[in-house]
Amino acid sequence: MSTAPDETPEGTGARDAVRWARRVSPRTWRRVAVVAAGVLVALVVGVTTASVELSLGPHEARYDVTTDDTVTIDLGPVGTLQIDSPLPLTLGVRVTVQEIPAAVTELDQATTLQALNGDLRSYLAFFSAPQAALEDVARALVADALARAALTFALLTAVWWLGRWALGPARRAELAAAVRPHRRALAGGAVAVVVAGTVLTASVGQQDQPDAARPASAVFDDTPLEGASVTGRLGGVIDTYGGYVVDAYRENQAFYARAGTALDEAWDATQPVIDAQEARDPLTASPTASAGADGDEAEPVVLVVVSDLHCNVGMAPLIATVVERSDADVLLDAGDTTMNGTGVEQYCVTTFARAVPDGVELVTSPGNHDSAETSGVYARSGARVLDGSVVEVDGVRILGDHDPAQTRIGSGTAATDESPQDMAERLAQTACDDEDGVDLLLIHTPRVGTPALTDGCVPTQVSGHLHKRVGPAVVGEGVQYVSSSTAGATLGQPTVGPLNGTAEMTVLRWDPDRRRIVDYRLVQVRPDASASVSPWLRWPVPTPTPSPRGGTNHPSPM
Repeated sequence: MSTAPDETPEGTGARDAVRWARRVSPRTWRRVAVVAAGVLVALVVGVTTASVELSLGPHEARYDVTTDDTVTIDLGPVGTLQIDSPLPLTLGVRVTVQEIPAAVTELDQATTLQALNGDLRSYLAFFSAPQAALEDVARALVADALARAALTFALLTAVWWLGRWALGPARRAELAAAVRPHRRALAGGAVAVVVAGTVLTASVGQQDQPDAARPASAVFDDTPLEGASVTGRLGGVIDTYGGYVVDAYRENQAFYARAGTALDEAWDATQPVIDAQEARDPLTASPTASAGADGDEAEPVVLVVVSDLHCNVGMAPLIATVVERSDADVLLDAGDTTMNGTGVEQYCVTTFARAVPDGVELVTSPGNHDSAETSGVYARSGARVLDGSVVEVDGVRILGDHDPAQTRIGSGTAATDESPQDMAERLAQTACDDEDGVDLLLIHTPRVGTPALTDGCVPTQVSGHLHKRVGPAVVGEGVQYVSSSTAGATLGQPTVGPLNGTAEMTVLRWDPDRRRIVDYRLVQVRPDASASVSPWLRWPVPTPTPSPRGGTNHPSPM
């Protein structure tokens, strides 16, 4: 027996939906329409009035959503920079830089030039990786827009119910009867008035609209700001001196492109040596290695170590290359990811976090140039920030904490509420008391980890801070490794821009059966943009002895 077309499952579902819609009372539909209109108005208000305070390069800035289809960077008396907005629905953004003085004459020539020279490298880092900063701004604006929309909807709801209470049932019935013939026109007109009013009040004035006749500045060609036009006296500054900044930007991009190519070539050149090493003496060939539960040797956990990045975001793609080429499971950041721990450096930690491939854990021990603010941004971007407790990452039990000192450019180093000696004792005690054992101590300043090594409570310590490589060397009953700067940091030289010193990264292999580091590879990128990758180098093995605190060392001889 055939089924009628309107009795098929699809037809039955459609008919049920129609029947349900007919059963809903007109009063319910009116309430739904009122709620939908309220939500629409609230969203329009929230989006077009969103405003947040973040940073723009080295400056604090306020970001306001506009409806003029233009991104405008307002530098006060200096002028504005304008570029077409990439946002939909004619939405734009006005960025008000808050550190420009009310009168340019408040800064004399020497002070102004010194400040501009100091800002140059900060802008260079910012425009080398602007995506991270733009994503931070976008997330903050969306959150602010939703908060404003929720508040607007709550106010509209309160006004609605207050109006109903003030009018009373009888008066509401009279008004409903009077407007019923015109309710559709009135509802549409009300929404249009509210939306138009919001758009007009959110837009900037005509004097700030981009002038179609004003040509774009040629200085920005082939940069992220290509097509931008400049107003006011800033136009003369950009045309006269902007080329220096853009030249520095292009030099920076070209340097790290060459360095990236050299790193790939060095890795490929070393691969035959690595293949021969692993064929001759594979990691799992040692007779002292223990088999896993199924009789097979466990795969090693690969860790990449970086340290003292100091906002050199040019190294971010090279870090990603090393992580990918080594098939790393974990990236260890030994601290000093920023230069001064300020809010305007949040794009640095966001850029480094974005460079980590999917599936790779990022663990960091904040350094003396970092801060709670920048570490918080790092954590929200996906990093696991150590805080004095043991965490397990890919089977490796890691202990670490923030540096006990805080260093700020211009004001020196200041102690926090805990001295290095007290932190060293606390971390050693935490390691010794941990029943499951600590496999690796990640701490920025090397001497903070010394007691845990000498007491035999951790087999490996990884640090940075010194800007030079030390070890791996046996210290007490463990092995200490101090990574050199991954930014090529050298004394008295800036870390942003082409390298002034050799940048280093280290690849470690950790054996989960023996619970210890077994070997490592050293990756170097030099100031001439050349690169080298070492073969596997054997990790030293200390002789385990009983710990005075009752701890034991994990490693057994190979």
